[in-house]
Amino acid sequence: MSKLDELIAELCPDGVEYRKLKDVTEMQRGTSLTKKNATEGIYPVVSGGTEPAFYCDIYNRENETITVAGSGAGAGYVQYWNEPIFVCDAFSIKGKEDNLTKYIYYCLSNMQDKIFATKTGGGIPHVYISSIENFVIPLPPLPVQQEIVRILDNFTELTAELTAELTARKQQYEYYRDELLTFGDDVPIVPLSDTIISLNTGLNPRKFFKLNTNDAMNYYITIREIRNGKIIPTDKTDRIDDAGLQLCNNRSNLESGDVLFSGTGTIGETAVIEEMPTDWNIKEGVYAIKPNPLKLRSRFLRYILMSTSIRDKYMRKVAGGTVKSISMAEMKKLHIPLPTLDIQDRLISLIDQFDDLCNDISIGLPAEIEARQKQYEYYRDKLLSFKEVTA
Repeated sequence: MSKLDELIAELCPDGVEYRKLKDVTEMQRGTSLTKKNATEGIYPVVSGGTEPAFYCDIYNRENETITVAGSGAGAGYVQYWNEPIFVCDAFSIKGKEDNLTKYIYYCLSNMQDKIFATKTGGGIPHVYISSIENFVIPLPPLPVQQEIVRILDNFTELTAELTAELTARKQQYEYYRDELLTFGDDVPIVPLSDTIISLNTGLNPRKFFKLNTNDAMNYYITIREIRNGKIIPTDKTDRIDDAGLQLCNNRSNLESGDVLFSGTGTIGETAVIEEMPTDWNIKEGVYAIKPNPLKLRSRFLRYILMSTSIRDKYMRKVAGGTVKSISMAEMKKLHIPLPTLDIQDRLISLIDQFDDLCNDISIGLPAEIEARQKQYEYYRDKLLSFKEVTA
């Protein structure tokens, strides 16, 4: 019998009480603050995203605080802080009545999807205190809470160690890749337009078709589906019907071997199309680059576009206000090194090995991190599931 089992058997053998969040916590709205009227400092400003909006020189919450993002794309995102922070466009939660704040955080993170489901609003989604204050959580005795926190903290620490190792491995890979893709004067530097057959893009549905109609069975690929060099649709990917698919393909002309490149928003994500697309196509702003096979290998082009020196070149051409982009015309002007096909093949083989180790979800550290995260979520759910005590 584990220590947790012993504690439960001793302290709450008949079950535990479930109580509303508002009855066992202190919940407080944040204070308005903008970067313009703040002084730069060391304290994270928690707003509507998953990362601090900026850092300022004052704080309004001290150690041991849970925050729930109040608005924006990250509305409802739950975080735990053990440092002074400034809560802005968010609200904070602290445990009371001898209930551990960290334990309540684990309860809320176990309800993350339920919290996201409370989002309201049109263009800018919001989550309010009133959205979640009536959620109920199990409240075992304090020693049981402490043991659950200890177990889940250990899981979190192990995953963090693996993630840090993966980050170091990626930095090593990027250095190695950049070194291999640095050439001397004997390798010509040519415009991208001289090495490709075409550079096209997809279609915006606004004028031409509707997304997610009843007969929409094909995937509408955006930047979200381009991950680690692959095109990976999910159950959240938008769908288009056959007519919309054909309209998109009339413009993109996708084929096996094309290199996808995100030219708007998050610029520079790349993937190589490995099989002829039959049930998906791309949105406007995702570029399909068709290399000339007599001059340029698809995977070599992908690695070149990922390299630090070439990325710096095209990022200097980015323009726009809220949504940044690089035009197809500017992409065609991009100058890239063009070694012989034999050298390209050799470099592809070398870089592939590191790329697979760092990014392929089926092998290496990413797979171990994913497995550890699933294990953590499974045990978190089990640890926080109690029989409810009867009156």
